[in-house]
Amino acid sequence: MSGDVHVRFCERLEGRFLRATRLVIGFQREDDAKRVMDILPKRFAKYGLEIHPEKSRLLSFGKPASGKEVTRGDNTFDFLGFTHYWARTRRGYWVIKRKTARKKVRKTVQALWTWCRNNRHMDLAGQHRILCSKLRGHFQYFGVRCNMRAMEAVRHHAERAWKYWLHRRSSKKAMSWEKFEALRSCMPLPTPKIIHSM
Repeated sequence: MSGDVHVRFCERLEGRFLRATRLVIGFQREDDAKRVMDILPKRFAKYGLEIHPEKSRLLSFGKPASGKEVTRGDNTFDFLGFTHYWARTRRGYWVIKRKTARKKVRKTVQALWTWCRNNRHMDLAGQHRILCSKLRGHFQYFGVRCNMRAMEAVRHHAERAWKYWLHRRSSKKAMSWEKFEALRSCMPLPTPKIIHSM
C-alpha cells in the first residue's frame, strides 16, 4: 500500500526496543470499543505485555452533527505531539485535521529561547547553522497539512529569540532591527513546508 510506514529494527546483542508503543483504534460503535477495551488487556497479558491503565482511555471522537459548530477544545485529543480535531474543508465536508499541540509549541519555543541565551557568544555562522538544524528537524516532524500556522509561530519565535540574545550579548554593539534585517537577509532561517500529506 502506498501510505504504509515500514519500521526496521537493529538486531544486535545489546539491542533494546522501546518500552511503550502508542496505538489509536477507531470504532464506529461504542459497544464495540468497550468490548475491545475489556478484551485487550487479557490478550496482551497472554504474551507478557501490559497496558498502562492511566494512559489508556476510551474517548468519544465522533463527527459533529451537521448543524453544530465546533468550539475550541471540543471533541479533540492529543497524540504524538499533535492535536487531532474535526474541521470543515472548503467544500463543507467534515475531516480530521492535525496541528502541533500547544504544549509542544510552548516547549519548543522555550527550548529555542534557552539555547539562544546559552549560546549567544558563539560565532554567528555556528548559531545560524544550529538554529537552522533545529528548525528543520521541527518542520520535518510537524510538517503536516493544516499545521502551517503553528510552524510559522515557531519560526517567528526563533527569530525573536535569536535577535533578542544577539542584542543582549554586548552593550556597546547592540543588535538593532536594521542590523538584524541585514543579518536575516544573508543568513535566513528555514521556512516551514508541508512534508507529509495524510
